[in-house]
Amino acid sequence: MFESAAGAVVLGSLAIGVLGYHHFEHLSWLDSLLNASMILSSMGPVNPIQTDAGKLFASFYALFSGVAFITVIGVLFAPVAHRLLHRFHLQFVEEDEARRKPGDSAGRKTNPP
Repeated sequence: MFESAAGAVVLGSLAIGVLGYHHFEHLSWLDSLLNASMILSSMGPVNPIQTDAGKLFASFYALFSGVAFITVIGVLFAPVAHRLLHRFHLQFVEEDEARRKPGDSAGRKTNPP
C-alpha cells in the first residue's frame, strides 16, 4: 500500500516534469522525459535550457522534486519506523513488568487490608 502511494507520487511528479519541459522548452517527449527523470533523481538537466519560461519552470521543478523526494522517503520508511517504535515500546513494557514484585498491580503500591 505504501509502495503504491510512493509510486503514485513519483509518477505524478514525473508527469508534471515531462509536460512542463515539453510545453516551456519545446523538447520532444523523449527529451522531456529524460530531463524530468534526471531532475527528479537529483542528477541535473541533460539539455541546456534556452527560454526564460523554461528556466523558471526548471527552478521550481527542481525545488518541487526535492520535496517529492523527501515525501517518498517518508512514505516508504514510515511503516518501518512505526514497527520499530512498537517493538521498543513492548520491550520496555516487558522489562518494567519483570522489575515489579509479585502481587504489585501496575507498579503501584497497594495498601494492606
